Amino acid sequence: MEAIAERIIPSDDTPGARQAGVVHYIDRQLSGHFRRFRETYREGIAAAVRLAGGDYAAATPQKQDAVLAQLQHDGRTRPFFDLVVTHAMQGFYGNPRHGGNRDFVSWRMLNIPPAPVRGRDQYDFTKGAANAQG
Repeated sequence: MEAIAERIIPSDDTPGARQAGVVHYIDRQLSGHFRRFRETYREGIAAAVRLAGGDYAAATPQKQDAVLAQLQHDGRTRPFFDLVVTHAMQGFYGNPRHGGNRDFVSWRMLNIPPAPVRGRDQYDFTKGAANAQG
């Protein structure tokens, strides 16, 4: 999966999917919000391995790109391809609190200052619970 994500968002003079932790984001989401896409991922990864001749990650970059093109244009594997592209972009550009964009790599590349993470973990819920009990 990491090799697929790296072909979608390759490293060059800036970090790519691997450095941003895109696969960590996808894994994390597949165990939660994206649970319904697990079978699509299983079938798509199996198709990529089959089309690459057994080991997608060990194939040449040209072969990997050819496999991705096949996945994109085949009606049976197109849903997988579309999901991977969408989820890779989410993992690369999204807020790091969701498991990707490690060290704000994409935001730094775009000169967007990293924002402090705000949310539920910024509040002391024990105070409210103590006050509610009287």
